[in-house]
Amino acid sequence: MPRTSKQETPIAVDEPMIEVRVADLGGCTVAYETDKADFDPAALFRGLPDDRCQCPHWGVVVKGQIIFRYADRDEVFHAGDAYYAAPGHVPLMFGGAEVIEFSPTDRLQETTAVIEANMKAMA
Repeated sequence: MPRTSKQETPIAVDEPMIEVRVADLGGCTVAYETDKADFDPAALFRGLPDDRCQCPHWGVVVKGQIIFRYADRDEVFHAGDAYYAAPGHVPLMFGGAEVIEFSPTDRLQETTAVIEANMKAMA
C-alpha cells in the first residue's frame, strides 16, 4: 500500500511564501503545504479556465486557516476541518497555516504546469 509522511516527502516548492512537499500515491498526489506568509496566488492561475483551479482537492487543515474563493462564494476552513475544494476555486493562504491535501495527479499536473509558467513569467 502506498504511503508517505511529511518528513520523508520531498520538497517540491520552497518559496518565501510557501513550502510544498509532494508525493504521488498511485494516481493521487498528497501535498503537505506550509504557508509561510499571507498570500493571494490568484495571478498564478491565469490561463486556466475562468482563471481558477480546475483540479478538485480533498484535505485537512492542520493549523491556521485557508479560504477557497469561488465566483459566487468564499469557503473558510480552520484547523481541524476536513474539506473538499471543487473545481473553479482560487485559494487564499495565510502565514502559519498547514494543510494536507489530496488531488488526482493527472488533473493536478495540468494546473501545476500553468502555475509554473506564470511563476517564470513573473520572475
